[in-house]
Amino acid sequence: MKNLLFILGFLLLGVAPSFSADLDTIIRRGKLIVAVKNNLPPLAFLDSQGNLQGLEIDIAKRLASEILGSDSAIILKPVSNQERLQVVIDDRVDLAIARVAITPARQRLVDFSPFYYLDSSGFVTKNPQLQRLEDLANSRIAVLNGSTTIALVRSNLPNAILRGVASYQEALNLLETGEIDAFAADNSLLTGWVQQFPNYRQLPIELGAIALGVVLPKGLQYQSLRERVNQAIERLESTGWLAERLNYWGLPLRIREMGR
Repeated sequence: MKNLLFILGFLLLGVAPSFSADLDTIIRRGKLIVAVKNNLPPLAFLDSQGNLQGLEIDIAKRLASEILGSDSAIILKPVSNQERLQVVIDDRVDLAIARVAITPARQRLVDFSPFYYLDSSGFVTKNPQLQRLEDLANSRIAVLNGSTTIALVRSNLPNAILRGVASYQEALNLLETGEIDAFAADNSLLTGWVQQFPNYRQLPIELGAIALGVVLPKGLQYQSLRERVNQAIERLESTGWLAERLNYWGLPLRIREMGR
């Protein structure tokens, strides 16, 4: 609606709107403003010095370099999960790279780049007897309340005993006290879990496919920006840059799908 009113306003005045204005504004500003997360290692997190690090931070800086010629020509704005789309819709940021899954419902509100990572659901455990999906058939498994992982676990492990938790910390507490056998969540986040708690193992299991993309605003005036970002993401994948950064951050590479 905002974009429609923008166009109608120009037409009533007899003036043709400039659909490339947003990219031009970014170039004149000299900074790319990107919404990111700051608590999801290894995708995006604060290091011991308080600096933002991670795969998505690397991507944001690389896009700044592609658009403005310098990876320091960027302003990173940490946001909550609830804000990730709205800050783009409201033009408070230029892009969001904040572990946003590409879904049909979200595509009605915003646009997405080609995916930069295919995530999936998996498991962490300390139990050495749990190695394969079949070993979890009758296990006690914690899952985050309301997560898409619940349906995947129920479908693949109908006899497992599921226990809803409100946070990763609650799951950790239950694992430490032996009240559950495993914790199921997104594999990207479980990678960060085992990096922080090396006494846990991430099982080589992938359930489902969750494509993560850069969030872009809808509207014809943003077309040039979308084209520039989309071309950059495709180039980062085709040149092997994405695969190298995934390896650096310890994220599993789903070769069949990432090869497009």
